[in-house]
Amino acid sequence: MLIVSFCALSLPVSAGPVVNNPDYKQYTDYFEKVYKVFEDNYYLVPDRNTYDRFLKKWKSDIYAQLKSEHKSDDYVRWRSSWYLVNALKSKDDEFTGFWPPGKSVAAFHHDVLAQKVDLGIEGKKNDLGFVVTRLERHADAFAKGLREGDIILQIDGVPLGPMVQEAIEAKLTPVIKTHVKISYLSGETKLPNSIDVVSQEYFKQTVFMHQVPVEGVFCLEITHFNEMTPQDMDYFLSVIRPQNPKGLVLDLRDNPGGQVGGAVEIASYFLKAGEFAYFQKRNEPKYELTIPDVGAQYLITCPIVILVDAGTGSAAELFSGIMQYHGRAYVLGVNTAGQILLKRSFPVGDGAEIAMVMARGYYPNGRMFGFDGITPNKIISDAPKDGLINLAAALIAMKAGQ
Repeated sequence: MLIVSFCALSLPVSAGPVVNNPDYKQYTDYFEKVYKVFEDNYYLVPDRNTYDRFLKKWKSDIYAQLKSEHKSDDYVRWRSSWYLVNALKSKDDEFTGFWPPGKSVAAFHHDVLAQKVDLGIEGKKNDLGFVVTRLERHADAFAKGLREGDIILQIDGVPLGPMVQEAIEAKLTPVIKTHVKISYLSGETKLPNSIDVVSQEYFKQTVFMHQVPVEGVFCLEITHFNEMTPQDMDYFLSVIRPQNPKGLVLDLRDNPGGQVGGAVEIASYFLKAGEFAYFQKRNEPKYELTIPDVGAQYLITCPIVILVDAGTGSAAELFSGIMQYHGRAYVLGVNTAGQILLKRSFPVGDGAEIAMVMARGYYPNGRMFGFDGITPNKIISDAPKDGLINLAAALIAMKAGQ
């Protein structure tokens, strides 16, 4: 499958006009299809005059040059469409683009949603077998009772003692729906046990607690937002809440976002029930996001600092921006990715797709989220990962002492 990169193209110089070429129709029909996708779905009305100017430029310059390079008809069509999409979209829109076959939009969504297929078990080989060092909370092995610190002795009746690390890891990543029998020694009771687990698609754990050197201040890192993120968050907040926290650091750096619903649910632990934000497509009613009422006993009322960077995108920056908007969190770091929008991929019939911004996000007061992202309350661009966490914890402690 041909993969074409268009990242650094510039419009070709004029090769002179080409007129009455019988090959035009196969291309212009395709360009009309691309324009129709914009006309029906883009968040702004496309300019037909821009399309007409592109077509004139294509006939006089672009087509001739691409043909002179002895490129395939597919390449000419895809590269020309890349020019067209870039002409039609707004100048500050870095997200709408033309994807020729081979560019996996589905893989991108899969990564953003943090989904995985395996047994959810990580560990390290020792003399007895395989010590579980990390276990996904949403995988079948956790539900069946396996825990971190347990020692896996056999997989499907095969002793792990003689096996090397790589061979054990291969056995722990079977194809989907595979049943695997695991015999292990409990790290807590030292008693043997056996379970039957299934390799399945699951949402990875997305919330992790980190220690900070300030008593009473806690740090939770949120790596993605998916269907299980609220459940992960609820678990850790149930641990933190009884300790009467002085403050909470939420680390959303390099969080690409994911499902907006997860961000809205998490906001309910920190904000009163009501309007969260809204998206709006052209000529359609608002799509409003509403914070649910979880009950006063579940609200976290201590000071909050949110850490962001250029890798904080989509639902992660929406959550950060709304927390900042309500004065509920102080934001540290650098501007976020500027992806508070609704985007969808539209196939154009030959394996290629147009990834298109369909709607923009808005604050409750009607102000649009910008493509330049959320601007932190304080810009800090050169702090190491742990250093910024410690600084945030110190700021909370200083505020509490005032």
